[in-house]
Amino acid sequence: GGFAAPPADAITANNMLFLEAWRAVDKAYVDKTFNGVSWFKYREDTVKRTPMDSVDQTYDAIRAMLAKLDDPFTRFLEPEKYALLTESTMSANITGVGVEMAYGESDAEIVVVAPTPGGPADEAGVRPADRITAVDGRPVSGLSLYEVADALQGPASSDVDLSLRRGGEDVNARIKRRSYQLVPVRAQLCAPAAGTGTKMEYVRLTTFNQLSGSKVAEAVTSGLTNGADAFVLDLRSNSGGLFPGALEIANAFMRKGSTVVLIADSNGVRDAFETAAVAIAPDAPLTLLVDKGTASASEVLAGALRDNKRAAILGDTETFGKGLIQTVVPLTDGSAVSVTVARYQTPSGADINKVGIRPDAPLPVVRVANEGGSALPTEPGAFCAVVAADEGVAKALFP
Repeated sequence: GGFAAPPADAITANNMLFLEAWRAVDKAYVDKTFNGVSWFKYREDTVKRTPMDSVDQTYDAIRAMLAKLDDPFTRFLEPEKYALLTESTMSANITGVGVEMAYGESDAEIVVVAPTPGGPADEAGVRPADRITAVDGRPVSGLSLYEVADALQGPASSDVDLSLRRGGEDVNARIKRRSYQLVPVRAQLCAPAAGTGTKMEYVRLTTFNQLSGSKVAEAVTSGLTNGADAFVLDLRSNSGGLFPGALEIANAFMRKGSTVVLIADSNGVRDAFETAAVAIAPDAPLTLLVDKGTASASEVLAGALRDNKRAAILGDTETFGKGLIQTVVPLTDGSAVSVTVARYQTPSGADINKVGIRPDAPLPVVRVANEGGSALPTEPGAFCAVVAADEGVAKALFP
C-alpha cells in the first residue's frame, strides 16, 4: 500500500488562491503589457514549477508574481494587514502608533513632523524633529515613507520599537499600538500678518479620511465668519488616503463645472470629475504648501487648484509623484491584493505618476526666532506666530 503522488496537473486549494490573485491582476491591472511579462505563460509556469505546499509558500509565490510588475502599490496584503486597512480607511479610527512623518534633508531620512496629540507615540515620548533610524531593529535608510508607515502598522496592543536620533543622541521608544481617532485637520485664524495686514486662516491637513472634506469645510467657513481674507492649505507630508476627500475640498474652493481630475484606465478611457455648486470660498486668495511627502489625493488636489489657476503652490521640491489608483481585491482566505487599476491626470492632462507637481515658488524662509529654525512650522499656533512677526514670510505666502 504505497503512497501514490497526486497527478501533476491536480489543482490544490493553494494553487486556487494563487490563481485568484493572478486573475485580479489580469482583469484590472492598468498596464496591459504587464511590465513586459507574458502574463498567461507566467501563470502556467508558476503553477507547474513553484511549490505551494503551505500557505506561506503560496503567499511567497503571490508576492513574487506582483514584484514582476515593478509597481510598489500593487501588493499583497496578508489577512491581518487587510483587516487593519479596512478598519483604518473606513472609519476615522486607526490602529497604530500615531505619528506624522516626512522626508528629511534627503529622501533617505525619515523625520517625525508631529506625534498625534494623545496618541501612543506622543505618550511614549516621541517628539517633533526626531529622526527615525530603525523600526524593530530594521534600518529605514533606503525605505520610502510608505514602507516605514507600513512597518509601523500592526495589531492593537502589539509593541513596536522605534530607534530615533534626537539632536546628537540616540533614543529608543517602545510603543504599544492601539486604536485612536485621527482628526485630519488643525486650523487657526492668524492675527494680521506683519507688513501686509492679511488675516489668513491656516489649515493643516494631514490625511484624506472620512472626515477630511467636512473638517476642511468647517475650518474655511469658520475663517470667513471671523474675517479671514486669505487661506493657506498645508499639504506637506500628506500622503493621501481616500480620493473623495480631494473632490470635496476642491469643491470648497472652486466654482461649479471646473475639472478637478481626469482618471485614465487601462484602455485609455478618461473620466473627468468636475466641481459641484457648493463653493464656500471661490475667490479668496489661496496658497498651498507642499513637499516631497505630498502624495496621491494631495497631488490630485494640488494639480486641480493649479491647473484651474485657483491657488499658488509653494514648495522646495516636486511632490511625491503617486498618480496611480488602487482597488483592493479580497481573496477567499481573508488576504487581499491591492491592484493599480487607473492613473490620475491633472485637468490639463499631465500625468502625476513619478513626475509629481512642480511648485510655483519655494517655501518662504523664516528669519525670526522659531523652534524649527528656518523651516515654516506645521503647528497652527507656531505658524501664526511666524506670520505675525516675519514680514518676508507674510509677503512670500501670497506672491
